Amino acid sequence: MRTGALGYARAQMTTAAGTYYRATLPEREPFAPLHGVHEAEIAIVGGGYAGVNLALGLAERGRKDIVLVEGETVGHGASGRNGGFVFAGYSLGEQALLDQLGAERARALYARTVDAVNLIRSRVVRYAIECEAVDAGVIWANWFRDPEILRERQRLLAERYGVRWEWWPRERVREAIVSERYSDALFERNALHLHPLRYINGLARAAREQGVAIHEHSRVRRLRRDGSGWCIHADAGEVRAPIVVLACGGYLAHLKREIDRAILPIATYVMVTEPLGERLQECLRTQAAIYDTRFAFDYYRALPDTRLLWGGRISVRDRAPRAVQKLLMRDLLRVFPQLRGVHIDYAWSGLMSYARHQMPQLGTRGDGLWWLQAFGGHGSAPTAAMGEVLADAIARDDEGWREFERWGLNRTWRPFGYLAAQANYWWLQGKDRLKEIVEG
Repeated sequence: MRTGALGYARAQMTTAAGTYYRATLPEREPFAPLHGVHEAEIAIVGGGYAGVNLALGLAERGRKDIVLVEGETVGHGASGRNGGFVFAGYSLGEQALLDQLGAERARALYARTVDAVNLIRSRVVRYAIECEAVDAGVIWANWFRDPEILRERQRLLAERYGVRWEWWPRERVREAIVSERYSDALFERNALHLHPLRYINGLARAAREQGVAIHEHSRVRRLRRDGSGWCIHADAGEVRAPIVVLACGGYLAHLKREIDRAILPIATYVMVTEPLGERLQECLRTQAAIYDTRFAFDYYRALPDTRLLWGGRISVRDRAPRAVQKLLMRDLLRVFPQLRGVHIDYAWSGLMSYARHQMPQLGTRGDGLWWLQAFGGHGSAPTAAMGEVLADAIARDDEGWREFERWGLNRTWRPFGYLAAQANYWWLQGKDRLKEIVEG
């Protein structure tokens, strides 16, 4: 990577400041820390996508006595660090979902995430959330030369899920992505991308306007039974409520062992270039977001200020910005060698929550304690969908949440689970590389 001494110093300086999303988040009125003793109907621990979507969903259903407590700031974790992609589906693939549930149930569960994409669109408009939403779809670009990779998924989605993705031949792909790397592609129109930290802060503002009490910088230290309900003890206050929801994702709350041990916090990496100006047209001529067909895929998109956001890789290691930049720059140059020498202004990592079964974990012990976690790096639409499911369960006694009961709190056996996850990643990554070699 030839950035030169000036470019390297610049990258060091800016990455130390945090994420691009944090640097471009407009100033807002902070949510005050929790102080004193509070009574509520519902207490939510975790201010990420899952917790905030749930809080807003409950408020929209008329439940007002809700307290949400966040140890850092709203969107501090993976919800404010991700690639900003919004599209349907779960971390578990469509074929596996079909194999486990059968055609009717699989289609119904997938449809929940399709509805969630539309819900995200409508909330952005309804609550006037300025989150740089670009409703231009997503391109699934074929890293390999075998078109059957695309055709098989295209048929599956159309025949089993009623979802139509458009096939793009090589020529059309080249019109959108100026790279020799890809052959053909599938285009998913019902998808968008946005500034995730602005988006979640907009949701939180909407929830507060509807009566939800949100408290930042209030780490919960203890959760205990309190008569027939629960009491959460934070740094400088406590909340008593008959219903408590733990929605902490990959940033473990250490409040209930059986809930924490059911997920693996796995790191993923993102970086953002300097503004490219007209140089952006040398690599991208589309507003759609892009990811590829490998297991260990790259994902990227153009930003409004002509920067390129680039993400990829998963690891059990939460690396420093300098290491993230080094890894991802290699990946970027494999696709866009014409960007050699570009400066990287931001690089960061974030922790996602993975379950062994690759599906969200939503459930309860029947005593008022619920959990909502494990979105596996595919959380934008599923968190909105699961927020709606759990809001219906709590506010309306709806039984729809039981559709997810089969995917329970399967223990991940940390630290051995980390070794298994990393080994599996390397094995699948190796399969991708072997296929590249075979194709020449």
